[in-house]
Amino acid sequence: MSILEDHEVWTKNFREGWLAKLQATGTFYWDTYIRPKNRVSVSGSGVDLSKSRLMLISSAGGYLANSQKPFDASNHLGDYTIRAFSASTPFENIAYAHEHYDQTAVKDDPQVLLPLKYLREMDAKDKIGSLASVVNFMGYQPDVSQVVGKMIPDILKIAKNEAVDAALLVPS
Repeated sequence: MSILEDHEVWTKNFREGWLAKLQATGTFYWDTYIRPKNRVSVSGSGVDLSKSRLMLISSAGGYLANSQKPFDASNHLGDYTIRAFSASTPFENIAYAHEHYDQTAVKDDPQVLLPLKYLREMDAKDKIGSLASVVNFMGYQPDVSQVVGKMIPDILKIAKNEAVDAALLVPS
């Protein structure tokens, strides 16, 4: 099963429709944007979290302010890069570069998008086998082809290198 059904058709429609209109006019015509849809959902067998290595994936745009480049939050076509850091990273070391959601709640309580405290507690109580890296991306990406062709392979590479069994995706 592919990640995105009819990927080629979606990409052609995106480039010749929404993207071409944006490039020609400089205006976002969201009413013409075609959201990707699959007819069949991906499924598989479940895992026992108490014996699994879990990766937290968030679209919050989180990055380490002192050592990682911020996401290009003002890019009208999105930023398709990822930032990874340890699940033991203190919240005060994490900054957010994302212009497409109200950051008030996450700045007041980072747990809303990065539930690291809860996951660490679950790990300490053996409810999770172990925690892998936290992977962040900026959740605004209108070009799904770049998500499928760049972001997902980058995330899967980290997951494979860290022997991840399961992932928790927390969207912003």
